[in-house]
Amino acid sequence: MSNFELVLPKLGESITDATIISWLKNVGDTIEEDEPICEIATDKVDSEIPSPVSGVIKEIFYQVDDVVEVGKVIAIIGSEVSNGQTAEIPTETPKAGSKENTASNQESSNELRPSISNRFYSPLARSIAEEENLSLAEMENIDGTGENGRVKKSDIVDFIKNKNIQPVAKVEKAITANKPVVTSPAKPTAPNPKLVNGNVEIIKMDRMRKIIAKHMVDSKRIAPHVTSFVEVDMTNVVTWRNKNKKAFLEKYGTKITFTPIFLEAVAKAIKDFPAINASVDGDNLIIKKDINIGIAAALPSGNLIVPVIKNADFLNLQGLAKQTNILVDKARNNKLKPDDIQGGTYTISNVGTFGNIMGTPIINQPQVAILATGVIQKKPAVVETEYGDMIAIRHLMYLSHAYDHRVVDGFLGGSFLRKVADYLEAFDVNRAL
Repeated sequence: MSNFELVLPKLGESITDATIISWLKNVGDTIEEDEPICEIATDKVDSEIPSPVSGVIKEIFYQVDDVVEVGKVIAIIGSEVSNGQTAEIPTETPKAGSKENTASNQESSNELRPSISNRFYSPLARSIAEEENLSLAEMENIDGTGENGRVKKSDIVDFIKNKNIQPVAKVEKAITANKPVVTSPAKPTAPNPKLVNGNVEIIKMDRMRKIIAKHMVDSKRIAPHVTSFVEVDMTNVVTWRNKNKKAFLEKYGTKITFTPIFLEAVAKAIKDFPAINASVDGDNLIIKKDINIGIAAALPSGNLIVPVIKNADFLNLQGLAKQTNILVDKARNNKLKPDDIQGGTYTISNVGTFGNIMGTPIINQPQVAILATGVIQKKPAVVETEYGDMIAIRHLMYLSHAYDHRVVDGFLGGSFLRKVADYLEAFDVNRAL
């Protein structure tokens, strides 16, 4: 039996580290090849890390909530190697006893620094305590859930949460005229602990919501947003889809929604106006040759994520429908992989899903524009015919186009939007499957 060093693999473009959110195996457990060993979270998506080999877990180097750089060894697996060779990893690992190796093993080693009362705290625990201005007396009152009562990072985080609740409760108590205060238990079991106080409910943001909040604030800070609007006659699209959706499903084994049709129109318009498919790097405008369109999708938690249709301009309507449905299904079931959400160059957000007629979306950085599609509604409209203008019932929809005014002026932003609308209105009602 030889030892296999399991490293944190490359997780996608621009992702350099990840947070361990749970270990699915413990030291001494057996594991099969491709069986998940842990769950990790990046600023993009949560995913599982599978074991490349079968064997026994011999060492685990990081604890839950630790942030790990890509390429670092996270565990040692005692594995059988059929050719008698030692299993290798495609990355350089820290040497035993090195400063880097010692730092990565602080939480799992027994070399812990004692307090005045001979209670042991890891360097990580002490670092957090110093950042949060916790006194030694406060540290001594924390219940440790680790081996032999050792205080872990999660114990300190729970203590800080409950410590911070008290001032909030006092302020709310004064505001609500001394109404009873109900505080959260010392160790909340819910993933999103709540503080109920009179008619006020305070809910702790989950990790993804914090990330989304930061990205949205950063985008508004970085890019001066301008939004243009256009009304589109979707009658041809609606008529064609209603006529063909059953046959489409039977022929291709996947549903045809409006999203692939939007994707097709956007991909065509990007070819007409390639400067919209860009990002900004200092004083440089980087025009992307690949047309990778993100589609905003809701997760089961209610948070939003943007899986990406790669090379959308090379896919026909059937391919776009297939890829869209696969990614949306993976999002709904928390099965998205880091690569599924990487490399987007333009984004579509369908606010019509919620019955909204239009929206002013926030640009998905580092892109320079985003399109929002509103709800399709039947409305009376003026229609030009060979016999003159007539009033007819049409299926109308608003498109909203938000763009970065540093590099996208009204001419480009508005012309691109109008071109998307033109492609949708010119959709062939007799188009073959």
